[in-house]
Amino acid sequence: MTEDRSEDARAVRAFWEPLGLPGLFDVHTHFLPPNIQRAVWRVFDEAGPKIGRPWPIRYRQSLEERVALLRAFGVRAFPTHPYAHKSGVASYLNDWSRDFAATAPEILRSATFYPEPEAEKYVAELVDDGVRIFKIHLQVGEFVADDPVLDPVWGILEDAGTPVTVHAGSGPVGNEFTGPDSVARLLRRFPRLRLIIAHMGAPEYDDFLVLAERHANVHLDTTMVFTDFFDRDGGYPTGLLPRVRDLRPKVLLGSDFPTIPYPYHHQLEGLARLGLGDDWLRDVCWHNGARLFGVAGS
Repeated sequence: MTEDRSEDARAVRAFWEPLGLPGLFDVHTHFLPPNIQRAVWRVFDEAGPKIGRPWPIRYRQSLEERVALLRAFGVRAFPTHPYAHKSGVASYLNDWSRDFAATAPEILRSATFYPEPEAEKYVAELVDDGVRIFKIHLQVGEFVADDPVLDPVWGILEDAGTPVTVHAGSGPVGNEFTGPDSVARLLRRFPRLRLIIAHMGAPEYDDFLVLAERHANVHLDTTMVFTDFFDRDGGYPTGLLPRVRDLRPKVLLGSDFPTIPYPYHHQLEGLARLGLGDDWLRDVCWHNGARLFGVAGS
């Protein structure tokens, strides 16, 4: 490990070790097939219309090196979070994620789906086969959460209780498919869904906070929120923080590692700066995720 990465690891451990935690539970990381990962990084490097700003990626190591780095940080559980950008690719991503999850005990086996006729069948098979979490990205996939084609999928996932991370907020760049409305409609029809709202719903923070307050199984992940990079375009409204404090059991640490433009520990420093207390930090950074996924130490 290079010196700067060793310093990263020291800084991360200096955050969680004094809290008395066994490590960190990060519910929002990405590990993709190398060809897909390179394509995703090219989109970020070009800072095109779906990104909207320069986005220098800090962690470009090999798959094995990135897993080793998370271990050095003390991240004890993390997903691969594939997401399908068009019809016909979900099964390829899901097969790769299955095989990769078998390489390290910390990996939460992850999968994705897309509004396509085959989705009902492969999602049912994935749930039966032990997938721990799904991920969908409304901006990239260009579909709404309540697309009628997905009705059977949502029924399966509601009954199974399998968490689904949903990137629905209009950040970094919105389109006609993003925002809280389709998620709110979805939850009216499938109120028991176990959803994790990526990036706390940025920038529609208030609307997604309301959904988490109203629905027992809706959670928020902190991915990139409270960082200097996100705050440039308008930080999390301070007036909402008392409600975030009260929602403590439903807020989950997320990082977006490796596609972040700052050291991993900067996310943690942003959470600490909120001043919501050590017990809040302990729950967000470990206990809530461990409880949601049934990991020892919850």
